[in-house]
Amino acid sequence: MERSTKRKLETAIAKWVATTCRPISIVQDVGLREIIRITSNDWTYELPCRTTITTKIHNLFDNEKAKVSEASGKTSTVALTGDYWTSLSNHSYLGVTAHYFEQQWELQSHALTVMKTEERHFADTCAEHFMHVAGEWDIEGKVSTLTTDSARNMIAASKQLPFEHMTCAAHLLQRAITVSLQHSPFDSALAKCRKVVGHFKHSAPNAAELEKMQDARKKPKEALTQDVSTRWNSTLEMIRSILRNQEPLRDALALHPTKVTMPTAAELDKLQKYVTELLGGENFVSCSAVLPALSHLSRVMEVSEDDPAYMAKFKETFTADLEQGKEKTNLPWLKVATALDPRFKDLKCLSKPERAEVWRSITDLLKEERPAQPEQPTVSVPLKKRLALMFESSSDEEEDYLERCLERYRAEPTIDMEDCPQQWWADHEGAHSMMAGLARKYLATPATSQPCEVRSECVTRVDATASPRFGLCVSIADGQRWWWWSSKVVVIPECVRFI
Repeated sequence: MERSTKRKLETAIAKWVATTCRPISIVQDVGLREIIRITSNDWTYELPCRTTITTKIHNLFDNEKAKVSEASGKTSTVALTGDYWTSLSNHSYLGVTAHYFEQQWELQSHALTVMKTEERHFADTCAEHFMHVAGEWDIEGKVSTLTTDSARNMIAASKQLPFEHMTCAAHLLQRAITVSLQHSPFDSALAKCRKVVGHFKHSAPNAAELEKMQDARKKPKEALTQDVSTRWNSTLEMIRSILRNQEPLRDALALHPTKVTMPTAAELDKLQKYVTELLGGENFVSCSAVLPALSHLSRVMEVSEDDPAYMAKFKETFTADLEQGKEKTNLPWLKVATALDPRFKDLKCLSKPERAEVWRSITDLLKEERPAQPEQPTVSVPLKKRLALMFESSSDEEEDYLERCLERYRAEPTIDMEDCPQQWWADHEGAHSMMAGLARKYLATPATSQPCEVRSECVTRVDATASPRFGLCVSIADGQRWWWWSSKVVVIPECVRFI
């Protein structure tokens, strides 16, 4: 086998080990060696040693890190998301992701670190961790916002950091739902749903019987979804899976005596209302959509004369808690982001006095963002001209210019909800260059800490079997999950687009 072919094969094996979460010891597998010998027709071929593959993986890691460093170095502002979590093996980690727009307005997202932490997560420690990550990537002066959950230590840590803090909108919604469900008529129905799901999730024979009944009823084979208190849309998915499989579930439960019972017809009707009226469309695509979405939810939650008592109580509790949580969010940032989104720039989700205040805030931001004018060289000016200049105000001219920029943007028609705001800014950046700078800064901020939590799920599942010799690294590329084993516990993926 030629030397160049061997090097390519070593790189391919290293990438295979990294991307499919194979143990590095697999290079000692006799069966793998025989397969390669047969396919290459080289019966003297020997697999590379563990050290070689480890070095190759580190090189892949360093190459990815260099690409991310170069890309983040070209942008003027970066938004971060952060999340602490505990793996199945009871190890504590901090995940941090970076989000920004590249030159062509493609929204980029990179995992900067999955860092194992030993200290208690006090506010001071959390703040130090985030500053350490920002310093390691040389983006301290570029970070605009940090999006986290609303835990007390995170809120306290944010007050010690030099950038804006955004609380996760998904956690805000999840809390409002959880509080509203407590001691409500939905609570007993949901408890029955959880018992039904557990009956079939925790027993292989029961699950097999459910599949048979799904076949008999000509329903698609699917496993039921278990809701998790910390996963904000899991309750909705659990209800939907039960509603789709009402008949197969009843048939399967009737096969054997059991204390598990299906929700009654009345309870299922309540759950159907819960799904269609209360939890339809709560996915936030960016922080610019948070206020319009919350405004829509508030309108949906208005109590009507046709609502039964249980629904009216739920709506009132939900609305009250949502409004209370909304006040704890970074409202000034969300309002500006909403105005900079061409889908929502009419600000219909705000009152008229609030709209005027938002546009004044944007004018002030434009003044701050506008680069300082270079000092003009001193020249001899005739007395008459100097007297005329005394009555002119350069600051007034600048303010008029910024007002015109703002008015041109406001005069643009709003775009449809299905249209892409990034594409709009890519097409109109030349006409609104001053506003585009603000849009890059504000629209790149995620509404939720989901990007970190996605990576947390990946690492949590694998960390339970992780080799003590190697730290676990995970990256996500092109919609696929890549697992990287490396002694450097940092995650560097390809670009991930969160829209």
